Amino acid sequence: MTKIDTFGGHRDCVYALTPGTDPGTFYSAGGDGLVVRWQLGKPDQGELLAKLPASLYSVTLQPDTAQLWLGQNYDGVHLIDPVQKRELNSLKLTSSAIFAIDFYKNDAFVALADGVVAVIDTEHMAVRRHLKAATQAARCLAINPVERELAVGYSDNSVRIFSLTTLDLIRTIPAHTNSVFALTYSPDYRFLLTGSRDAHLKVWDVEKGYTLHQDIVAHLFTINRIAYSPNGQLVATGSMDKSIKLWDAETFRLLKVVDRARHAGHGTSVNTVCWLDDQTLLSGSDDRTISVWSVQKAQVT
Repeated sequence: MTKIDTFGGHRDCVYALTPGTDPGTFYSAGGDGLVVRWQLGKPDQGELLAKLPASLYSVTLQPDTAQLWLGQNYDGVHLIDPVQKRELNSLKLTSSAIFAIDFYKNDAFVALADGVVAVIDTEHMAVRRHLKAATQAARCLAINPVERELAVGYSDNSVRIFSLTTLDLIRTIPAHTNSVFALTYSPDYRFLLTGSRDAHLKVWDVEKGYTLHQDIVAHLFTINRIAYSPNGQLVATGSMDKSIKLWDAETFRLLKVVDRARHAGHGTSVNTVCWLDDQTLLSGSDDRTISVWSVQKAQVT
C-alpha cells in the first residue's frame, strides 16, 4: 500500500469523501463548508462547487440523478448539480448537526444529532416521516436492499434496525460500550460491520438475526469510518488514532496498518475513507488533506 498523492486546499478538517460519476473523480467537504470536485493526478486543480456557511459532515451522490446532497449542519440539506455548479433545491430540516445521508428508491434518509432519522421524499423534496427511536444522536446509516432494512448507529451505543417497507423499528442491538460512529453492510449483505468510540470493530451476522460474529479490538481510539472495496475483498477502517487499517473481508484478519511514521500517513484523526476502485483508496483527515493510496491486495496479504 503506497501513498501516491496528497490533495490540499480545504481550510478546515475534511469530513466527507464520495466518488464522482466519472472515473478518477471524487468530491470532498469539511469544516470549512467547501464542496470540491477533484480529479486523480491533478491535486492542484480542485474545482469549487459550493460554499456553505456551516460545516459539512455528509456529502452523498444520489444514484439515479447524479445530484449531490449536502448536509449543512444546523440548517438542512442542499441539492447541487455538480456539472452546472448550482443549487437545485434545499430543505430546512434541523437546528442540529447532520451526520449521514443515504438513499433507497425514492427516499433519502438523513441522520440527525437530535436522534431523529428524517425520511425525505426525493421527488417532492418533502419530509414524509421522522424516525425517532433514540434521544441521542443518529451518527451513521446503512441500507440493506436485500432484507429491505435500514441500520442506524446511535450515540447511545446501540444500532437500530428499521424496515424499509413500513419504516417500523424491528430490533435494537446493544452493540458497543460507546457511541456508534460507523457502520456498513458487506457487499453480499451477509454481515453488518460496526465501529465505535470504544475502538472495537464488530461483525454481525445478518442472516442469524444480527448475532455477533466477531468482536475485534481494531484501533486505539474511535473508528470513524468503515468501507468495503468494490470487489468485496478488503475492508478499510479510519480512526481517530491517526491510522488506516486494512482487513481481509472473508476472515477479518488485519492485513495492514498505515500510519504517519511508516507510510507518511495523516498526522491527526482520519475522519473518512473512501474507495474509488479496487486499487485506489482515499482518506480525509483533521489535518485538512486528502491522501490517495494505491492498494495491491497481493502486497498486503
